[in-house]
Amino acid sequence: MSSQIFSAAAGIDKQRFLWYNLSIATALSYISAVFCFQEMIFMELQYTWTDGNDPAFVHFYRITEDYYSALVGGEQNRKGFILYNLSETVETVLIVSDQGKPVACAGLKRYSQADAEIKRVWVEPAYRRRHIAVNMMRMLEEQALQQGCQRAILQTRAVMTDAVQLYTGLGYQQIGNYPPYDKLEGAVCFAKELK
Repeated sequence: MSSQIFSAAAGIDKQRFLWYNLSIATALSYISAVFCFQEMIFMELQYTWTDGNDPAFVHFYRITEDYYSALVGGEQNRKGFILYNLSETVETVLIVSDQGKPVACAGLKRYSQADAEIKRVWVEPAYRRRHIAVNMMRMLEEQALQQGCQRAILQTRAVMTDAVQLYTGLGYQQIGNYPPYDKLEGAVCFAKELK
């Protein structure tokens, strides 16, 4: 009788052990699949360094100009900003492409001996939520460090909540508006010490 009870208990323990291992294997397979999928998304995108005269960046510049103007009720409400954001003045540009099609951009411009200014971070709507903007920001920060800068600065608008969330999530802190944005209504500026 006792051997039958022991045998039955061992059978239950064996079943629990198998279910436990199966659950772990399933979870690990799922995690592995997620990482492979994220890696595949990243691998199929090409990140290319260029400058502000690149046709893809000029194209995105026009798209962002229209977007920013619509955001504030027309170009007349942001005329003061346009002069300080011309595409050809952006010295270092990152273009992200999917099988040769540009899908995102970001720029870097020397502001001072210590500061690099991040410009025109843009991801096409169909490619958002894939960490492309985060990847670009980190690459720009690394580029700024290589250029000898100690801080990354940028300007946006409070109404651009997704942008503000991206920057603060990456460790940027709001600062007093730096020139020329100290004289332009609606601007908010951020900075991050680079390490």
